[in-house]
Amino acid sequence: MYTKIAQTTMLIGMGALLTTGCATIIHGTQQNVGISSTPTGAFVTIDNLQSGTTPIFAKLRRKENHVVRISLPGYQPKDLTLTSGVSGWVWGNIAIGGLVGLAVDAITGGMYKLSPEELSAALGATSAATVTKGADGIYVVVVLKPEANWVRVAQLELQ
Repeated sequence: MYTKIAQTTMLIGMGALLTTGCATIIHGTQQNVGISSTPTGAFVTIDNLQSGTTPIFAKLRRKENHVVRISLPGYQPKDLTLTSGVSGWVWGNIAIGGLVGLAVDAITGGMYKLSPEELSAALGATSAATVTKGADGIYVVVVLKPEANWVRVAQLELQ
């Protein structure tokens, strides 16, 4: 009787091992990715879906590439890509789980990892130079960092 129970338990355990993927068990099918910006408080859109403001942790599917847009009014938006690649845990599947474990991880996405693990964007200002005529004179507003395609039309000199 005891050997029959032990054999049944062992068969169930072996069946469970053979029908699960190592990477799916170890780190799951989703990955937390930290997203930050300078300045903070920028809007984060992932795959065209609003996800919050920086700093933020996003839980994303490992199996897919993701496009992240970080934007803030008055600043140039940044588009960044998270790329899905094969995780090192795939070797554990080959050694322990065989082809069945490998297939499970491939289907669920557990055999992948997203890279880079953290995203950070330094947003640059997009404001342009403006000239306003007031009652007591002309006001010129300029930016500290001009864009490369701007053309110099004049230069102020101290008299």
